[in-house]
Amino acid sequence: MTSAVIVDIARTASGKGKPGGALSGVHPVDLLATVLTALVERSGLDPTLVDDVIAGCVTQSRDQALNVARNAVLAAGFPVEVPGTSIDRQCGSSQQAMHFAAQGVMAGAYDIVIAGGVESMSRVTMFSSAEGGHPQAPLGERFPSLPNQGIGAERVAARWKLDREALDIFSTESHRRAAAAAAAGAFDHEIVPVTLPDGTIHTVDETVRATTTVEGLGTLRPSFHDEEMTARYPEIGWHITPGNSSPLTDGASAALIMSEEMASRLGLTPRARFHSFAVVGSDPEIMLTGPIPATHKILQRSGLSIDDIDAYEVNEAFAPVPLAWAAEFNADPARLNPRGGAIALGHPLGGSGTRLMATMLNHLEATGGRYGLQTMCEGGGMANATVIERLG
Repeated sequence: MTSAVIVDIARTASGKGKPGGALSGVHPVDLLATVLTALVERSGLDPTLVDDVIAGCVTQSRDQALNVARNAVLAAGFPVEVPGTSIDRQCGSSQQAMHFAAQGVMAGAYDIVIAGGVESMSRVTMFSSAEGGHPQAPLGERFPSLPNQGIGAERVAARWKLDREALDIFSTESHRRAAAAAAAGAFDHEIVPVTLPDGTIHTVDETVRATTTVEGLGTLRPSFHDEEMTARYPEIGWHITPGNSSPLTDGASAALIMSEEMASRLGLTPRARFHSFAVVGSDPEIMLTGPIPATHKILQRSGLSIDDIDAYEVNEAFAPVPLAWAAEFNADPARLNPRGGAIALGHPLGGSGTRLMATMLNHLEATGGRYGLQTMCEGGGMANATVIERLG
């Protein structure tokens, strides 16, 4: 079977996903277009050769409606013959975009494809695509207790006996690692500059707080605690706060994916090969545990053990998610989100999957690691998992 490889991968620096955030003045189409342009310029690729652009986006309304992928292709100045399509697998949307892209290459349907994602949470309010309706209403008889994700995180913390201090310690370490990586220039190669409306250039993750402390996080109040929820979920300890959750974030990211043969023909050097894929559904009434069965599935498919993996990126939607995952696999904490995770670097929903991959691949290259595993929980109870093998 044809191998699918990553030739390049890039992202914008994060912006706080609220009015006044660093990227709030940039249209999401332009955010994604900036990354698309950077990929073809950095590789010297003629964009005419791109068979498709697949982009993840969760809230496909307002500025992100009407197929944000196609709009970004046109805004990037690609030939009109280059198509684009937008997909939604919730927080794993751009990771799924990579799966579709790589699988298309492996099947012979594509030679060259760009997979990525975008989310402007400052301009397009989360859940605004559901305004005027209740998409989950028909599920009430089968699943009478569908929670929001914050309650899901509380239930994960309760099930794995993760107390507030453990969550805040993990979150503080996420900021420390991200700040250290930024100070060392570790993100420089993956971040592409975004020109802001005032002409300044944005290249630094706005969501990283180097001064974060456990003591400071300990002063924050729980986000989801009220009398009704306390009565419904008596087992919950109410530990989830803004400090141990990922912040609302603006950002975009994308990967240039092609067959190994095409890369050779074009004189391009592949950086990594897609090794294995998995996607699973999980209990929607707790919602955030999907990375665990997804990892079991991909390890079985790949023939690898957790000890064979040199770095694992487990999306930090909430601190209990990677902590429960690590407990399940007895994973080495030093290999888990080694450059910090979404609690520090942000979680621009549809753009997070390729963001995680960019950070993981650059880490593997810097440390000489061979295999990387990425997995993330997704709304509705799902998860993707991806194993890559670094080349070179």
